[in-house]
Amino acid sequence: MTLYPKLIMDALATVTYPGNKKNLVEAEMVADNLRIDGMKVSFSLIFPRETDPFLKSTVKAAEAAIHYHVSKDVEVSITTEFLSKPRPEVGKLLPDVKNVIAVSSGKGGVGKSTVAANLAIALARLGYKVGLLDCDVFGPSVPKMFHVEDARPYAVKKDGRDLIEPIEKYGIKLLSIGFFVNPDTATLWRGGMASNALKQLIADADWGDLDYFILDTPPGTSDIHLTLLQTLAITGAVIVSTPQNVALADARKGIDMYQNEKVGVPILGLVENMAWFTPAELPENKYYIFGREGCKNLAKEMNVPLLAQIPLVQSICENGDNGTPAATDSSSITGLAFINLAQAVVTVVNRRNKEQAPTKIVKVTKE
Repeated sequence: MTLYPKLIMDALATVTYPGNKKNLVEAEMVADNLRIDGMKVSFSLIFPRETDPFLKSTVKAAEAAIHYHVSKDVEVSITTEFLSKPRPEVGKLLPDVKNVIAVSSGKGGVGKSTVAANLAIALARLGYKVGLLDCDVFGPSVPKMFHVEDARPYAVKKDGRDLIEPIEKYGIKLLSIGFFVNPDTATLWRGGMASNALKQLIADADWGDLDYFILDTPPGTSDIHLTLLQTLAITGAVIVSTPQNVALADARKGIDMYQNEKVGVPILGLVENMAWFTPAELPENKYYIFGREGCKNLAKEMNVPLLAQIPLVQSICENGDNGTPAATDSSSITGLAFINLAQAVVTVVNRRNKEQAPTKIVKVTKE
C-alpha cells in the first residue's frame, strides 16, 4: 500500500475537535510538517494552549482515525504545538521590572489611591519608567482618577503569548479591573475569583521595562494582599495614613503585615496624608483638623522614614475627580509635595537595594 498526504488528511477530517466543534483540517490544526516515509507518518497538531483539556483525547482520536480509515499498519507519530505559550512561573514574572512598590493603608478613606496615583505621575515626571496597577478589585479608582473610564485594553501578541496592553496616560502604564467591569455595578466575586483576576493583570499583561511598578493595594489586610505577596517579590511598602489616632492604629497593622517574619517586605516609609488643611485663599495658614504629626511620631516609634506630609487642599479632590492628579502640576503646593515624595522614594529604594537582600516571594505551606 502506498500512503500519500490526501489519504492522511481525509482521515483527520473525520476527527472533531471539541473546543470548536470543527474537524482538525477545517480548524487548521494540522501543521504543514506532514511527513510520509513508507508506512510511517509524522505530523504536528496545533492546540490553542498547553493546558488544553482536549489535547490527549484529540491526539488519540487522530491516531485512531488514521488506523481506521487508512490502515492499522501505519506507524503514526504525532507531536503537539501551541498557539499561546504558557504563563511564566511565579518567580519569573515581570523580569524587566526593577522595583515593585506596594502603596498600602490599614484603613480606607486615607487617600491611599490618591497618593499611589500621584507618586506614579511624579516618578514619571522625574524621568523613570512607571507602571501603576489598581489592585482594589472591589473598589477600583484608577480609571476615574486618570479620566480613562471608557478605555478598554486590547490584547497583543508577544513572544507567543496573548497579553493585555496597559492603557497609557501621563507617561504611565495603567491597568485596573475597572477597565473590564461595569462601573455602575457592584463586583460580587468570591476571594478566589478576585485573586485570579488580579494575577491576570500582573502575569498576562505587557508591562515591559519598568523602573517602578506601583501597586495601589486595597485597604486593610486581605486575600488580595496575600495574592500579591505570593505572586511578586515586593521591593518595599509605602504606608499611607492620616494623623488621627484611629488611622494610625490601622497603619500599625499594615506595617505589621509586611514586617511579619513570614513576609519580610521592607517598609520604605510612611506618608502622612491630609497632614493639615490649607485654604486656597490663605496658602500660608495650616489647620490641623485631623491631629498633628501623628504619622511623624509613629514613624519615629517604628524606626521608619517619614517620606512626606501631604496637605489637604480642595484642589487635590477636584483634580482627582477631573482626571488631572495634583502631581501633573509641579508648581502647585501639592504637586511639589508629590515630587518631593517621589524623590524620597527613589532615595530610600536605592538605599534598600544597596543594603538589603531582594525580597522573596511568600510561599504558603500547609501545616
